[in-house]
Amino acid sequence: MARILLVAPAAADVQLDRTCLGLLRALDRRGVKVGFVKPVAQLRADGGPDRSAALVAAITQLQPPDPVATAELEQQLGEGGLDVVLERIVATSEPVCAQADVVIVEAVSPGPSIVYTSGLNQALARALDADVLIAGRWPADTERPADRGADHGSGPVAEVLRAWMPQPVRPDHDRVRVTADGVAERAAIAASGYGSGDEARVMGCVVHGLPTTDPPAAPALAKAMARHGLQLIAGVPHRPELTWLRVRDLVREMEPRVLHEGDQSRRIKDVAVFADGVPAGLRVLTNGRLVVVPGDRHEVVMGACLAELNGTHLAALLLSAGVVPDPRVWELTRAASVTGLPLLVVDHGSYETATRVGRLDPGLPVDDLERIEAVTDSIADALDPSWLESVPGSARPHRLSPAAFRYQLVERARAADACVVLPEGTEPRTVQAAVACAERGIARSVLLADPDEVAAVARSLGLQLPEGVTVIDPETVAERYVGPLAKLRENKGWTEEVARERLSDAVTVGTMMLWQGEVDGLVSGAVHTTAATVRPALQILGTKQGSNLVSSVFFMCLPDEVLVYGDCAVNPQPDAEGLADIAMQSAASARAFGIDPRVAMISFSTGSSGAGSDVEKVARATEIVRERQPDLAVDGPLQYDAAAIESVGRSKRPGSPVAGHANVFIFPDLDTGNTTYKAVQRSAHVVSIGPMLQGIAKAVNDLSRGCLVEDIIYTVALTAIQSRAE
Repeated sequence: MARILLVAPAAADVQLDRTCLGLLRALDRRGVKVGFVKPVAQLRADGGPDRSAALVAAITQLQPPDPVATAELEQQLGEGGLDVVLERIVATSEPVCAQADVVIVEAVSPGPSIVYTSGLNQALARALDADVLIAGRWPADTERPADRGADHGSGPVAEVLRAWMPQPVRPDHDRVRVTADGVAERAAIAASGYGSGDEARVMGCVVHGLPTTDPPAAPALAKAMARHGLQLIAGVPHRPELTWLRVRDLVREMEPRVLHEGDQSRRIKDVAVFADGVPAGLRVLTNGRLVVVPGDRHEVVMGACLAELNGTHLAALLLSAGVVPDPRVWELTRAASVTGLPLLVVDHGSYETATRVGRLDPGLPVDDLERIEAVTDSIADALDPSWLESVPGSARPHRLSPAAFRYQLVERARAADACVVLPEGTEPRTVQAAVACAERGIARSVLLADPDEVAAVARSLGLQLPEGVTVIDPETVAERYVGPLAKLRENKGWTEEVARERLSDAVTVGTMMLWQGEVDGLVSGAVHTTAATVRPALQILGTKQGSNLVSSVFFMCLPDEVLVYGDCAVNPQPDAEGLADIAMQSAASARAFGIDPRVAMISFSTGSSGAGSDVEKVARATEIVRERQPDLAVDGPLQYDAAAIESVGRSKRPGSPVAGHANVFIFPDLDTGNTTYKAVQRSAHVVSIGPMLQGIAKAVNDLSRGCLVEDIIYTVALTAIQSRAE
């Protein structure tokens, strides 16, 4: 039976949807099968529709059931029909509970016109037999130390803005303690409604918005919670960047006239009224700032455009008082439009405009996946691991979900601390991936290219190469590999002249670096073919001991689990020996990445239901695998449905240890494997990671030429982990 966690508020200003998102992510990472229910849909403060279910659907494969509308709920409550409402909520939740180990239920948030919140949430906890997690927040006056000293310009309007903007204070030890006591007391009051003693339902508390202070707030808060008999499950730190709206959000809510659309994905870090003249007010022009100024301040419009051309990217220029700049001025500064500066016009005065910006809905827009993901991860990362481990109960079987696989992938790559060479050093996606890998600690990278060209690409992307990204011009180092390469391949007739010619290829240079132990792995293929990546690896590195060929696998991230598909990229028509080798390599790869392999040898026939050389090849390959690895769960020939669907497997292959439960699928040839992986990937909207090459003596991996930056990042992570395993 699923365990139900009701996330309930300690105060009116707590955004429960974020706590729920963090819980879903953290549990999913651990392989817990989760569900989500929002029993009652509530209008937002700005009158917009409830977003909770849409936010969950945006970043998970879950499809939460439809909630009860607030109007319907209030009508039932007014008629004394609470039991009717609860019965409907329980009925709605049942299908979710039947398919999950843990179900997160978002309680009702209090509002100025809602007096029934506490009673309804307590009734929900009883009706659902739910454990309760209390969500609270640190007071706002101490949550913004990063904003201290923000420059809003000068003059009377700026002074009003300073009064309007929250002004943080630097809490001393006593202030932290007193605030922690207050937060804990509010949580205790909220918790008291959910039983006490042996009947208590509250498991712990999550508190958002903890400041970065000295002393830190979390220990004081944990002690204050403990005095009330509560456990602090997470103290989520305040991160200003997670509050930044996009210009697109402002346009959607304020509906300004758009003179120039520009890049509306820019983040609004803060807002300032340009109240001074030029040059005194130029300090207002900083990256990410929304500058409010009347449209007839032509010198400010020109200054903002010049700042853009010089690399200072404002969030937008918001022209107040309904005034549009003189067309001659805009024509003079039109070159700035290519930088993406949005230019907007509103009819209100500057102060009123800035105030309206400050009152924009701070919630998470459903289409802002970047911010949703970042907020979700920040909460998931803050949750206490030991508490998370206890949530589903030790007796529950775990699965490796896609989120868990990707999470473990990054963590294992970090632990590997590998250096990966990227021969396509000026390819923009590759540069972005190298920077991201260094910043996230996934791997150190060596970009092979002219340093000046790489620097130019990085500048065009708005990136700086961090420590952990090294650039080496392959032409300057190729000569030192000429002798070793010629000697390595002398039995193939390679002279130093032949070796020198081959080393004009950056992939070959990178492969020699790998062979000599200067790097731990190689990733290529964003602009090269698979053959261009694999050929130097086979010529220089060869196959690993015990492998007769090189093959590949894709990790297919289905909604509920990760499957391994092999071989989908390298071997067109493997014989029975080759197919067995692919199966054993793929099982080892699955095991290396946390998947307990159950290997299905795929054919158009299950068991002896069909005949022919193709079926015989698969049957013989299965026998070879069983002989060489008797402890490996393998079966074949199996049709795909018999391998994947429990009811079909039980019918077609009763008693099989694999049928109906396979997680490693070995296809009989490249036609079948490549077609199947692409069909599943595209038709079912499944994320696939790979191909990961198997059987090479050192870690080398290929990319698709249509790969995304994220694909390169995960391939680098795979390579880092492979390098340490080998």
